[in-house]
Amino acid sequence: MKLYFAPAACSLASHIALEEAGLKHEIIRVDLRSKTLPDGSDYRLICPQGYVPALQLKNGELLSEGPALLQYIADQAPAANLAPANGSFSRYRLQSLLNFIATELHKNFTPLFDPTAADVTKDATRARLTIRLAQAEQLLNAQNFLLGDYFTVADAYLFTVLGWARMVNVDLMPYPLLQQFQQRVQSRPAVQRAMLAEGLKV
Repeated sequence: MKLYFAPAACSLASHIALEEAGLKHEIIRVDLRSKTLPDGSDYRLICPQGYVPALQLKNGELLSEGPALLQYIADQAPAANLAPANGSFSRYRLQSLLNFIATELHKNFTPLFDPTAADVTKDATRARLTIRLAQAEQLLNAQNFLLGDYFTVADAYLFTVLGWARMVNVDLMPYPLLQQFQQRVQSRPAVQRAMLAEGLKV
């Protein structure tokens, strides 16, 4: 499998999942500004959307969209217990969490990375993030991970998105459970391998 990634982007969650699952994979860096690969070729010829992550399978098929990749990776290595069984209520809870992270956290961080976004837009974004981060904090009340005591692909995604806070000056000090969660996840060997491979500080 080939994972197309950009350092510290949302593709980090899929990279972590691959490491946790113990699946053989290759990572290929994408320049998101120029939409090019290391050899100078146009990434959009592989993934028309031009964003990461994208996972190319051995048969040549391409899968995009982070929550889909995360569940696919988890299902390729059921012994790693990265997602509940398909059809179980816990699996639907996982899907609910992935959607919450994608739509309420991930998307609300996006305008803060946009240098052309107006201040009023960024102020509104920060206000929404305050609410959503508080809700994420509550999800971790009295448990180590989002689904309880074991790590899943949803935790990889939340960890990745929380890592953006320091890049755009979003203060996580009001959320001690989220900070403890970050430290807990970052201490995992698979997470450290993924971060080191992307040139990120661990």
